[in-house]
Amino acid sequence: MKILRTITEIRATVQAARAEHRTVGLVPTMGAFHEGHLSLMREARAHNDLVVVSLFVNPTQFAANEDLSTYPRDEARDAALAEAEGVDVLFAPEPSEVYPDGFATTVHVAGITEVLDGASRGIHHFDGVATVVIKLFGIVRPDVAYFGQKDAQQVLVVRRVVRDLNLDVRIEACPIVREADGLAMSSRNVYLDPDARAQATALSRALDAAHAVHDAGARDAAVIRTAALEVLDGAGISPEYLELRDAETLEPVATTRNDTLLAVAARVGAARLIDNHTLRGDA
Repeated sequence: MKILRTITEIRATVQAARAEHRTVGLVPTMGAFHEGHLSLMREARAHNDLVVVSLFVNPTQFAANEDLSTYPRDEARDAALAEAEGVDVLFAPEPSEVYPDGFATTVHVAGITEVLDGASRGIHHFDGVATVVIKLFGIVRPDVAYFGQKDAQQVLVVRRVVRDLNLDVRIEACPIVREADGLAMSSRNVYLDPDARAQATALSRALDAAHAVHDAGARDAAVIRTAALEVLDGAGISPEYLELRDAETLEPVATTRNDTLLAVAARVGAARLIDNHTLRGDA
């Protein structure tokens, strides 16, 4: 596996693969790999000739009061894990390579970025996500890019950018990977002490409770939401948001008919965690 630091290097590597008519899969990450990341790499490896994993803690998607400086970083560990999954290239640029002096462009997606995490973290968050993803797509020019469904709103933002800007890349959203007790895998789980780690399982249990109510026939969003809130309240968790929204438009829903995203964000101990379920529409 190659570890490349510059745009010139990664472009040359991809161009050489293209000259041999090889397909290119990209897994964009911020590192601190866990099984969720590795599942994306395996999916990319199964369907592409050249697999590129980007490792870049993107500063533009963090607010001043967020955890940019403390975000978990261990490139040597990440590189070993990626190599074990058969990744061909780890693209690990410095911030100055991605955002050189004078960089002045921001990609903004209206509407779907202003709710849920956009409302909680600020509009800058998805501006930063959209901008860095566009840059990565322009640098690597993948056939397919792989994202985790845990970041469901991010997936929608990326799909919208690809559609609106007519980018020639297919977006694959892969299932959430969970610990045995249901906690969605996240790089930020390392912030959890043992007590907070146990408390954090309430997020997935809350979503499971809401899903069970929906499967039993409830369609009223308030009823479904209440089932989830009861679990969170019992665990002493006050969510930043717990909402039901249309799974494509992120418009709020009062009654579930089409596929509905049930999304939650909460601070548990030292970590801010997110999770979601998709409630499938009636047949």
